[in-house]
Amino acid sequence: MIGAGAGGSRWHRICVALAAGAFGLSLAAGSASALDHIKIGVVHSLGGASAFVAEAKGYFKEEGLDAELVFFTSAAPIAVAGASGDIDFGSTGMTAAFCNLAHAGTLRIIGSGSWEHPGFETIGFLVSNQAYAAGLHSLKELKGHSVGITQLGTPLHYDLARVLKKYAIPLDSIKVLALQSNPNVASALKGGQVDAAVQTTSNIYSLVAKGDAKVLGWVADEFGSGQSAVTFTTGKMAKEHPDIVRRFLKAFRKGGATWDAGFTDAHGNRKDQPSAPEMIDIVAKALHEPPEVIKRGIGYFDPDDRLVLSDVQDALDWYQEQGMLKTHIDAASMIDKRFAIFVHK
Repeated sequence: MIGAGAGGSRWHRICVALAAGAFGLSLAAGSASALDHIKIGVVHSLGGASAFVAEAKGYFKEEGLDAELVFFTSAAPIAVAGASGDIDFGSTGMTAAFCNLAHAGTLRIIGSGSWEHPGFETIGFLVSNQAYAAGLHSLKELKGHSVGITQLGTPLHYDLARVLKKYAIPLDSIKVLALQSNPNVASALKGGQVDAAVQTTSNIYSLVAKGDAKVLGWVADEFGSGQSAVTFTTGKMAKEHPDIVRRFLKAFRKGGATWDAGFTDAHGNRKDQPSAPEMIDIVAKALHEPPEVIKRGIGYFDPDDRLVLSDVQDALDWYQEQGMLKTHIDAASMIDKRFAIFVHK
């Protein structure tokens, strides 16, 4: 009887342990299922750094969100994906196509994206080795040359026009080629099919590091601080799930602030901090680029993800002047003021 009792006792302990384990698994499964799944669209570039950092550091999960990053090769398809419901949020350059959808209420701006900021590098200009050898050494010499961009009606197109205007070069005096994706632009530049190109920093330094092109200049050096990138959600998400939008923004802004803290001093000036290598590694892994490429061109993100309304309006007005928008659009009409934070330059 003693043996039987001991065996029964052992069996009881095993049953209790199994039950406890099953209960623990049930709790874990319940906890996982409690996370709200969201999809975030970003271009395969440094412009997604806020989202990359928020995901790597666990900020989305802290807000009860299971975030899935969806990569695109250029900005324009992100707006289409948002309109079709394939993504819930996006952070990218503000294209003309996006503006039309936001004006209709299909998409809603809730914050900024990457900024132009002195000391940082976001959007820049490249020259092919062939064109450089032939004498194209500065932005002032772009007249008569071909320039590759991803799509017409994008911040890349807009910034090119701004630079041409600054140097009194007529837009119609150059050949603008819309090549549909960053990889296509890189290929054309490397092969000499275009003389110059406008791209974002990680795409630029990926080419420069391999000796396939040279840097002509940076938008921040030409115009100082400014923005033409935005963070958005769908009209449906904003209307039906404002709490998810707020939680997304809390995590996203924390990601941007963490990135910013790695590369600025107490006065907001460019200076690497002890956390800089970690930030570079996070983005390098997200983009599958060597850390050496990422650290050569560090972009800026406002730590509060604030919007400059006048910058948004300037881009809208240019798109309208070019016939890419059918009517005048008031920038404020595209923004959901429940979520956005504004700043005046």
